[in-house]
Amino acid sequence: MTQPLAAGFADPVLEAQHCFRALLEAMSRPGRVQRLAGALAPPAPLNLAAAAALLTLADADTPVWTDAGADAEAWLRFHAGCPLVAEPGAAALLLACGAPPSPPALEAGTEEEPHRAATLILQVTALEEGTGWRLSGPGIEVAHRLRVAGLPADFLVAWATNRARFPCGVDVVLCAGERLAALPRTVLIEEG
Repeated sequence: MTQPLAAGFADPVLEAQHCFRALLEAMSRPGRVQRLAGALAPPAPLNLAAAAALLTLADADTPVWTDAGADAEAWLRFHAGCPLVAEPGAAALLLACGAPPSPPALEAGTEEEPHRAATLILQVTALEEGTGWRLSGPGIEVAHRLRVAGLPADFLVAWATNRARFPCGVDVVLCAGERLAALPRTVLIEEG
């Protein structure tokens, strides 16, 4: 028996604008947690922030890769109209609910066109400001603290490799429930 398709944004224009502003704020102020509100009820295992980011950023010209399963793929195809790709390296936008693909395997753009790099949306279990990693770089006056729970143990090693490719590299959006934070490729992350 087929499950009914979960609803998308109740007010697509206003909710996408709100999410886009939150994503811009998160990218311009790395590590600052943004909260999204709304009645979006995506299919499992998508959380609200990841689903809203996908609906805001994906369209018919955006190849998307996800490991979220068939229900989430059908939901994305219907609500975003985006093509789904089988290989992470072929995607402009990726959603990882489990172990994420390695950033070096993803589209990093070129020195002439760094804006062609992929954006990786990672679902995590918790985001909290004030503790955890020490972030520095563009958009951060001195330093900012962000604790992220639910990332693979090798994330910081992969991030250092990704950051070293600047101006190329992958940008990351972390999503936990209704909360999101961004890690642009320019951010230096230090433990402790």
